[in-house]
Amino acid sequence: MQQPAEPVVSVTLAEIARIAGVGRAAVSNWRRRHDAFPSPVSGSDANPQFSLAEVEKWLDQRKNPRKKSRPTVGQLERLWPKIEALGDRSAMGMVLAAVGAKLSRPDNPNALPVRPELSADQGSLAEEAVRLAEQEGASETFDFLLQRWLGTHVRQINTTPEPLAELMVDLAQWLTDLPVRTVLDPACGTGTLLLAADRRWSGPNELTLLGQDVDPVLASVAAARLLMAGALGRVTIADTLRADALRAVQADAVLCNPPSNERDWGHAELATDARWLFGQPPRTEPELAWVQHAVAALAAEGTAVMVLPPAVAARRAGRRIRSALLRTGALRAVIALPPGAAPPHGVGLHLWVLSSPSEDPAGSVVRLVDTVGRAGAPSPGQTSIDWPVLRATVLNALRDDEAAACVSVPVIDLLDEQVDLTPARHVPAPDSAAAINLRQSWTRFDLRLGEARDVGRALSKLTPAQDDGAVTHTTVGDLELAGALELHSGQALPEPQLRRGDRPSDAVSVLTVPDLGYPDEARHWLPAVEAETGERAGNLTVTSSQDVVVVGSLRAFDAWVDTEAPTILGPQLHLIRVDPTVLDPWFLAGCLRSPANARQAGTHASTSSRVDVRRLQVPRLPLEEQRAYGEIYRQLTAFEQAVTELRTVSGDIGQALGELLASGRLPRT
Repeated sequence: MQQPAEPVVSVTLAEIARIAGVGRAAVSNWRRRHDAFPSPVSGSDANPQFSLAEVEKWLDQRKNPRKKSRPTVGQLERLWPKIEALGDRSAMGMVLAAVGAKLSRPDNPNALPVRPELSADQGSLAEEAVRLAEQEGASETFDFLLQRWLGTHVRQINTTPEPLAELMVDLAQWLTDLPVRTVLDPACGTGTLLLAADRRWSGPNELTLLGQDVDPVLASVAAARLLMAGALGRVTIADTLRADALRAVQADAVLCNPPSNERDWGHAELATDARWLFGQPPRTEPELAWVQHAVAALAAEGTAVMVLPPAVAARRAGRRIRSALLRTGALRAVIALPPGAAPPHGVGLHLWVLSSPSEDPAGSVVRLVDTVGRAGAPSPGQTSIDWPVLRATVLNALRDDEAAACVSVPVIDLLDEQVDLTPARHVPAPDSAAAINLRQSWTRFDLRLGEARDVGRALSKLTPAQDDGAVTHTTVGDLELAGALELHSGQALPEPQLRRGDRPSDAVSVLTVPDLGYPDEARHWLPAVEAETGERAGNLTVTSSQDVVVVGSLRAFDAWVDTEAPTILGPQLHLIRVDPTVLDPWFLAGCLRSPANARQAGTHASTSSRVDVRRLQVPRLPLEEQRAYGEIYRQLTAFEQAVTELRTVSGDIGQALGELLASGRLPRT
């Protein structure tokens, strides 16, 4: 009987680069230069897929001696496509959970909430991962597989970012000085909140972590993560609202990021549930069912912190329950987070801080904190959060009655017809007029206006010459073949290692296409040591002084000389390093950035049009003429910068004067 053919495990160019320990550009060069490089087995021209077995065979035959020092990285990278070939989120997740259980409790097959029923393929992959862990390390192997699994299914699994989990633990600690011995997460997902609690409260006092989730795969992964962390905990599989398996638990802290907008959550069958201390939640308010469940699960003087959609604070259907939460003193604080703090990233979520109902709530107040538009919030169009600053802003606001981002509102003032708990409706907006020094702003305005006027006068004297057709053109590709320049493409960035916030003097700025148009301080950065290591390994593209940067996206196309080098370039950005005895970099950048040049070099093979940098054209001119043109481009760059800064400072002044005018504080002249 003929044996079934073994399924083909396919890999992308980026995965081949990770397996080989090189940059993606190197793999593209291999495809062009080596006829024996494997042919694609699936995919498209823009995203070809290759057989992992054929790639491994080709790499083994090539035996690149420079990469012998990193064999374990390659082995893990080779393992992941095999796991990914399982194709199913659940199948891949159970392999991950089994690996965690085997690495942490090899003698206890019942360490997970459900014993994994693995197929032969799944079992062999789990065993292979355990064997690799002997070389790479148990935690490194498990974390590698976990991050790849979460990244592959990022749209199916909503995880709580670790900085948000740490902030939630801070908020739980804010309300109580008592030792925390029991922590509950009734919708634990992959267990991030429980792990944050373990890092904060494990110590002299024995800490018990209890998690529950309706998804067996997520619950198993959460249990495996707790086992790998050495935490004392238990994760159960159950529908928390319909069939709570932990109903007898009275926790010192409840941390929860519950599912939202669920319509089928058990409204009818739970009509008389004893947890509804503040009224039966309407069918359209499942989040308030989770809120009441969390409060019911609290021990005396316990604290609950929950992530909720902003609509929960204002929807008309939930005003009766919100009113009851206020009257009993159960709701202690509502914190509005900026968009980007957690999925869904386009929405500014809220944190609710709750406690057990008070026996004497008379005269109680609710702390309302609004962080939107303040320190730590991302710039417009960005989703990155400066978490250290945001955390400090929230905690300072809760501790200091005079903090600008917070107000203490008496409960009686909130008990109106709407019972609207949205912080932005109660916290005064940031007073930008107080934050801006008008005198300094007008000085900046005059300075930039003078610069724009001076450079503009010089540029206005230039007159175009008649086109006699004497100037011929060459392309970037031809110049590269002639050795007049080197062309390097930006590469995928190490997302877990990227930092954001105040950039130290010895750090290297990171630039991506989405960063264009935002100031340097809004970008990510990497420590100089990591940047140097990545550049030496061929995994990062880093500019040097006088390098030309070209944007490969047609929509955002531009070219400039990187006067702020070094800079790490992300995908769709290109570095051109010229031979200064042949080409002037300023002349080259000025010629390349022409919109007409970009249009003729544009390709439209996919929905996202790009520019083939090698097809961009450059006039053939002697070096002295290039330098003359380069000087003109320097002046043009200075003119554009002055006009851009003039527009920015004009906006600041207009906003400040407008707010002073609206508040009646505009000084009379």
